[in-house]
Amino acid sequence: MIHSIRQKLFLSISLLIIFFVVFSWVLNTHYLERYYVSQKSAQLHDYAREIETLINQQPEDLFLQLELMERYDNLNILVLNNSLELKYATFSRRGPGLRIEMVLGRIQQLKGSDYIEEIALDPFSENRSLNLAMLMKSGDYLLLSTPLAPIQESASIANAFFLYTGIATLLLALLFIFAFSRRFTRPILELQNIAQHMAHLDFSQNYQVTSKDELGDLGQSINSMSAQLSQTIQELQEANARLQKDIEKERQIDEMRRQFISNVSHELKTPISLIQGYAEGLKVNVVQEESEKDYYCSVIIDEADKMNKLVRELLDLSQVETGNFKLVKSPFDLAVLVDKITAKYRPIFEEKQVKPEIIKPEEIMVNADMVRTEQILINYINNALAHVDDRKQLKLMITQQGDKIHISLFNSGEPIPEESLDKLFTSFYKVDQARTRSDGGSGIGLAVVKAIQEKDHNRYGVKNREGGVSFWFELDAAGHE
Repeated sequence: MIHSIRQKLFLSISLLIIFFVVFSWVLNTHYLERYYVSQKSAQLHDYAREIETLINQQPEDLFLQLELMERYDNLNILVLNNSLELKYATFSRRGPGLRIEMVLGRIQQLKGSDYIEEIALDPFSENRSLNLAMLMKSGDYLLLSTPLAPIQESASIANAFFLYTGIATLLLALLFIFAFSRRFTRPILELQNIAQHMAHLDFSQNYQVTSKDELGDLGQSINSMSAQLSQTIQELQEANARLQKDIEKERQIDEMRRQFISNVSHELKTPISLIQGYAEGLKVNVVQEESEKDYYCSVIIDEADKMNKLVRELLDLSQVETGNFKLVKSPFDLAVLVDKITAKYRPIFEEKQVKPEIIKPEEIMVNADMVRTEQILINYINNALAHVDDRKQLKLMITQQGDKIHISLFNSGEPIPEESLDKLFTSFYKVDQARTRSDGGSGIGLAVVKAIQEKDHNRYGVKNREGGVSFWFELDAAGHE
């Protein structure tokens, strides 16, 4: 079964050419001789009219002209008067007498018509001839005869020649059709291949437009459609990737929120229970000694401070997520702020037996929000104190790098898992979910750092160092925005 358009085109045109070649050969074989005879008949009528004109004019060279006509036009001419007596003949003595006898019956039939035309068989030569008998206006009878053998021979030669040329034409036509069908269908096959690639979402193939016909227009349309589909699918893939990312992020945030709610519930439940219990003990005078009362009050104050810190962090986080906080930037000396914070934390450092190493210039001016900068430093310090190991190493370093001030805080301790480095600054995230309320934060402080730095368009981050972890952030140097 033929399915290829190339094969269909080749077969269709080949059959069409074969049909016309065979049809033409059949026409030549059956009708060429008849056509020759009809043309010869018309010529005989022309000769008859010309001879009648000559006889009527009776020129001196009448017989000479008749002989020339007989010789060059292959005619036999016979002229009889109204008494059927011979006036002129190209036949021999024997021949004309016999032929006259043969045509006398036909001449008798001219009484009712102007001429009689027939194809007769010569009994002596067994050749056919075309005869024309005509009654002229002068009353004489004219008989013209021309042999049909040359006509038959010419028709046979013409038919044979046409058969050979037809076969040669057919072979050449088949070669041409084969080449033409290949060239004609090649662009279609290329377009089909491109369409198949497009069906498999492969838009790397392009049609090389080399013509300005319908195939060229179709190729340009397919190229345009391929480009548009490629762009659309790429945009859909990018949108889908963003959607998947947003969904995953939302899922992670929901999970962290649930964990945070659980942690906050635990963080609030414990101090509330302690405050309630110790307050009730003081109310009913469970303890009598002053030292025990002081202890009860210290516990209540300590738990209230923890609750206050948690509430402040929640308020900061709420402002960050709703975008209701603004940075109030102004030039100030970062070295002075660091000394202030270090002095504030000196009792805590002594309690934890930590001796911080501070490396900074005597004066270093920055353009930043002082309150938010202090909040970042405090969050970093609290985080470092919560995770410092037995080596008790804490190192704060401030350097200027071009138009930026780089602040880093190193604490000795276990490195952070690589998969957690990118998540530390996400809200509610905690590397170790099993930390107790005494040594672990709520997971909000670093998220607040992220929001402040992104609002200030400055960088921040965390790196694992040899023997510990380093948190860092950058500020604009004074004189730079």
